[in-house]
Amino acid sequence: MSRKISKTKKPKSKKNWIQGAVKRPGALRKKLGVKKGKKITTAQLNKAAKSKNPRTRKQANLAKTFKKMRKT
Repeated sequence: MSRKISKTKKPKSKKNWIQGAVKRPGALRKKLGVKKGKKITTAQLNKAAKSKNPRTRKQANLAKTFKKMRKT
């Protein structure tokens, strides 16, 4: 018996990989209670990164990573 191995689709372009990283734009801001147009402070990000909720932790860590990328 031979099985067909399904191949996962590879992204067409590696230079635009970051565009698919944010699945829920604005969700972290809403969770933290920050109004639209206002910035999330570093203290708020650090507190969210220690959250019990794993999704909130991941969102905060991704936001911290984006913040580092933006400074360069």
